[in-house]
Amino acid sequence: MRTAAFCLAGLVAGYVVGAGIGAAGIELFSTNTHDKSLEMVMTSAFVTGPIGAVIGLVAGWLKARKG
Repeated sequence: MRTAAFCLAGLVAGYVVGAGIGAAGIELFSTNTHDKSLEMVMTSAFVTGPIGAVIGLVAGWLKARKG
């Protein structure tokens, strides 16, 4: 149960952090002038958020195994 809790916490936190980093990256580096907000939402929700979630899941699993 402890491992599942750590994995779930890492998954959620990783998604939020990944989506935030993706949104910030689009805001800073995108040259799109027509639909920048749509690009930001789609990239955060479907690319950087899931990547962050996987990284968070692995980090949570490793943390649960250590302690």
